[in-house]
Amino acid sequence: MARAQVAVRLSVIIPTLDEERSLAASLASAREADEVVVVDGGSTDRTEKIARAGGARVLGCERGRGRQLRRGLEHTDGDVVLFLHADTHLPAGFRREVLDLVAHGPAGWGRFDIRFDGGSTLVHFIARLISWRSRLTRVATGDQAIFARRELIERCGGLREDLLFEDIDLCRRLKREASMAVPRSPAVTSARRWRARGAWRTSFLMWGLKLLYLAGVPSSTLARFYSNVR
Repeated sequence: MARAQVAVRLSVIIPTLDEERSLAASLASAREADEVVVVDGGSTDRTEKIARAGGARVLGCERGRGRQLRRGLEHTDGDVVLFLHADTHLPAGFRREVLDLVAHGPAGWGRFDIRFDGGSTLVHFIARLISWRSRLTRVATGDQAIFARRELIERCGGLREDLLFEDIDLCRRLKREASMAVPRSPAVTSARRWRARGAWRTSFLMWGLKLLYLAGVPSSTLARFYSNVR
């Protein structure tokens, strides 16, 4: 007799800090997952209430995205884990495609191409550049909804508690161990940072901080120049 296929679970982990404006839509887009966990870094708005109303399990944690993601990883049981920003929306059918790529397919991890939810022609071009750069370097940022097999994340050393660029750090380790997959449909992420700070200014700042990080400047130092936009 043929052996029954073991069900594979997908966990979505969302780090939050004062995300009452964005979280509900993000949670709605993630409802296909087997479990959704919101790890809150000390919100003073309605974030936690919205998370529970949206069906998520809520954990508290010291502020810092790397710390929050690590805590979420420790308190979920999915065979595949997807890290989702609170202002990013997953496409319909994402669960099946993600599992086909990394649980039943040859890749060990992956991330989405992205589109911005609005903004100028320049902002939309920047989204394309982000996706092209990621295909070339096999490194992604958190707003691209990185996903991976749990055992691969653990084999690579797990999530590090960096204050900034924990996403790049993880990808650089993942790509040494396994190939990267890219789903067909893009994720949609907020252009709020580019709208608030200006497209050119934001692009130069982000690229500058990444180059300094790759050159060895500690993320704790660079975090002083990274302002949150809500």
